[in-house]
Amino acid sequence: MVKRRQLLPFAALSASYFAHIGFFNPYLPLWLDELGFGLLAISVLVSVPSATRLFAPYLWGSLSDYTGQRVWLLRYCATLALLLSLGLWFEPGGVALFVLLLLMFSHTSAMMPMSEAALAHLVSQDGVFDARRYGRVRLWGSLGFLLTVVAAGWWFERFGLSDFPAWTLATLAAVLLCVWLLPDVREAAQHESSQPSVWPVLRRPPVRWFFLALFFHLLAHIVIYVFFSLYLDSLGYSKVVIGLMWAFSVLIEIAWFFSQARWLPRLSLSGWLVLAAVLTALRMGLTAGLPLVWPLLLLAQALHAITFAAHHTVCIALLSQHFPGRLRGRGQALYTVFGYGLPGVLGGLGGGLLASVYGLASVFWLGLVCALLALACTLRLRGLTRAA
Repeated sequence: MVKRRQLLPFAALSASYFAHIGFFNPYLPLWLDELGFGLLAISVLVSVPSATRLFAPYLWGSLSDYTGQRVWLLRYCATLALLLSLGLWFEPGGVALFVLLLLMFSHTSAMMPMSEAALAHLVSQDGVFDARRYGRVRLWGSLGFLLTVVAAGWWFERFGLSDFPAWTLATLAAVLLCVWLLPDVREAAQHESSQPSVWPVLRRPPVRWFFLALFFHLLAHIVIYVFFSLYLDSLGYSKVVIGLMWAFSVLIEIAWFFSQARWLPRLSLSGWLVLAAVLTALRMGLTAGLPLVWPLLLLAQALHAITFAAHHTVCIALLSQHFPGRLRGRGQALYTVFGYGLPGVLGGLGGGLLASVYGLASVFWLGLVCALLALACTLRLRGLTRAA
């Protein structure tokens, strides 16, 4: 049985990592805008973190499966990311900033898949994923995100965005401290001759439909991560209000993670994916069509509990089923590639092109279309699951 003290360092890492994400993702577009970059340039630079998720998580995940040294690899990644972040203080030009973000996120984008793999290993007993324990750890990530998205919004509204590099350094320093507090959890190293292949798993129809549904579902969400702050800013919302809108969705997310063990048994895993896709379509429609009606915008943000939090937990549970043991690191990495890498690049670049021609609201209508495609895929997955 896993003891609480074994999970506390993972909670601390989740809190610090998402505290970093909580200020960096929402306010990076605004910082780039203040530096004078145009909408297309911002879209390219904001897509760089997603581009690293196309290759970095799988490479690091494979290395962690091969060596079993997940924690030491996390420490290396956190250290390099912190050192690289010092380059932001010099406000580099477009090309230099592109390279700097590419190198930074080649390390940080791999941290959560490796941490999730180690955590999933701890909270799984006899192959059964413990959603309650997982949720109680993961909610600390949401709390970290909540703290910095509100605090940074207030800070940047009062003092301007010139302190963005300092916030980056401080939050990455917290991440580095927390990875050194992790227990040195090691799994047996697997050499190439004994390392199982992921290809037989990926050839299974339910797994293929799962990753396809994941792709479209997260593609719909990418437009929120990339364009929501710019969208609200263009509509006249203050940075404080923008931060509070982000914070509200995270409060709902925390409530879900805390209580999810009570609700998850009420539907099958595939049933939750269907519900998440339906509510994502509603969320995109409200955000695109009625953004100035703030009670409806709050409702759209409240749907984050299902469209992200429930969806995320269900995906981790399904990954634990399909990619157990020595496949765990690569399974988590594939989740990042298909869920955040490809959608992040296509959503960031494609959304930037679309917004530059038709306005920022158009990217949320595109998100609605993606949510409907995700719904079609999840219905197919549900059918295969029932047939099995």
